[in-house]
Amino acid sequence: MQKNKNAITAVRGIEVGHAQNMEALTGCTVILCRKGAVAGVDVRGGAPGTRETDLLNPINLVQKIHAVVLAGGSAFGLDAAGGVMRYLEEQKIGFKTGSAKVPIVPAAILYDLNLGHASVRPDSAMGYLAASQASSAPPGEGNVGAGTGASVGKMRGMKYAMKSGIGTFSMDIKGIIIGALVAVNAVGDVIDPKTGRKIAGLRSGSTLALMKKNQARAAVKSNTVIGVIATNAKLTKAEATKVAQMAQDGLAQVIRPAHTMYDGDTIFALATGEIKADVSMVGAFAAEVMAEAIVRAVKMAGPVGGLMGLMK
Repeated sequence: MQKNKNAITAVRGIEVGHAQNMEALTGCTVILCRKGAVAGVDVRGGAPGTRETDLLNPINLVQKIHAVVLAGGSAFGLDAAGGVMRYLEEQKIGFKTGSAKVPIVPAAILYDLNLGHASVRPDSAMGYLAASQASSAPPGEGNVGAGTGASVGKMRGMKYAMKSGIGTFSMDIKGIIIGALVAVNAVGDVIDPKTGRKIAGLRSGSTLALMKKNQARAAVKSNTVIGVIATNAKLTKAEATKVAQMAQDGLAQVIRPAHTMYDGDTIFALATGEIKADVSMVGAFAAEVMAEAIVRAVKMAGPVGGLMGLMK
């Protein structure tokens, strides 16, 4: 598979590593920033699973983080962050506390227990493996990492769903690089913004049409879109939080519906601080690259676990 050169790793200092279990159909993805990055987060879905997001509040002490973990396995998958911390500690990377360096590793998870083997989830060992494999090369897309067990269009259950995965995209705006990486596990459908047509999702009709008929299934709780925006712009924690908020507009552009009570949509933003930039401009294009990364996540996903995918 040809690597996507327009990846989040176009931002200098950002590395990505995947680890997955293809039999259990679950995995995790680690986004490393070894020198630290100013970070913000926006949690907009109604059913999130997260770790260390309170730390990213602009009023709180720590200014930089060292990695973000995206994982399957529902709440069990948060365990993967422990392995990433162990890896970073071995590399002597972390927040200086006086007695030790403590790696700052926020995380978010998606629910993939309904595909593959529910008893196997990303754990500390898988997190360590993903971190140890992280590099600045363009990362894999589709059925890898946190996207291994991802699916979309689940309002009528898995029988009518489609395979999704993980995708990445970036753009360079006069030297300011803005990239996105996202694992797409939405209850809704994915729309191509260029045509307005559905490209993945519910295989019988549309999710919005089903909801309009009052046929939404409250039992559907197996969803979430989790992702990261990275930029070489110089931002404060408050500005990084604003970028994460604006990047959520990328979800709204291409996922119908987004941010439901059945989803745990969570977006992180990382700023490496190389170039001064207008936060509104960074946020506006963060939404654009996020939308493109979401489209790539479904286009690069192949059939697996009984679900059809767009990639043959």
